[in-house]
Amino acid sequence: MKRRQWDSKTKAMIVLQGLKGKPVIDICKEHQIAQTQYYQWRDQLLNNASKVFDPDIGQRESKLQTENAKLKHMIGELTMELKKSEDTWL
Repeated sequence: MKRRQWDSKTKAMIVLQGLKGKPVIDICKEHQIAQTQYYQWRDQLLNNASKVFDPDIGQRESKLQTENAKLKHMIGELTMELKKSEDTWL
């Protein structure tokens, strides 16, 4: 049997239903997950909830994305130079 992959938005939506008061057993039947899975997701959400209010994480992620884009650009330029130098040797 193939395992399902749950994205983070869906997991959060499922857990929030339980936190809003919907019975966990109903949530698990609706989404066809085990109650232990629900409680693992709930614990993960609650343990990481403080990160939502941390402004440094968003800024850090933005800086990393910018740096990643620069590095990809550099790799592209170096690859082009390497191809040009290989073509001149042939």
